[in-house]
Amino acid sequence: MLEKSKITLDVKDYTSELTSRLQDADERKAEGNVFFRAGKWNEAISAYASALALLPQLVPQDPTQPTDCDEDEVASGSTNSPNHSNSMAEEAKLEQKTELDLQCAKVRSVLNANIGACYVKLGDHKQAVDACSQALHDDPTYVKALQRRAASNEEINSWSSLTAAQEDYNALLKLSIPQSDIRAVESKLRQLTPRIEVAQKTETAEMLDKLKGVGNSILAGTQRTRRIFGKLFSMKFGNFIYYACTI
Repeated sequence: MLEKSKITLDVKDYTSELTSRLQDADERKAEGNVFFRAGKWNEAISAYASALALLPQLVPQDPTQPTDCDEDEVASGSTNSPNHSNSMAEEAKLEQKTELDLQCAKVRSVLNANIGACYVKLGDHKQAVDACSQALHDDPTYVKALQRRAASNEEINSWSSLTAAQEDYNALLKLSIPQSDIRAVESKLRQLTPRIEVAQKTETAEMLDKLKGVGNSILAGTQRTRRIFGKLFSMKFGNFIYYACTI
């Protein structure tokens, strides 16, 4: 039988460690904010990144991984196996650590969004998009992260990035945002539609030109090969020794 005291001790250790890490991360985030206000974007990124390093990272659950509970136990309803005891322990830990995990997710989201803001200031919009995407993994409804990612994707100005910006603006309209922001987002969406069409046509034309160039290179190579073999064929019936010497 699983000892309740062992589960409690394990959860207390986890809670204590995570609480301490959250406090340290908050201090480093505050340092990053000071750098940001001073316009020291790279230093701010370093401070935010060091805060992130203190926190457990978001790990997506792999559905292909087996669970602790055996299929036969589920079918029979058995609860007396070691696997079932382990499952009980994990459930007890999860119930007590959920609030802390939510705090970690919130802090990670803010830190990544802040890193995105720094990259915006540095003009590195691809990195800004990546950072905001990390923030949205933890909080898909984070308005500032959606706004920053959409704005940076607009700056990148490719067909795919403009389409992604359109998706983010549409996502914003489904959230509770101020009426003034709604009007601004709707205006952005109207402006994006013709830009996406232009980018699509431009990139499609560029792709077709590249394919045409590849095709012409292959055709030219084929024609050259035919000429060479044509000469070789003529050598077979001409003065072979003389022609071979002139090559």
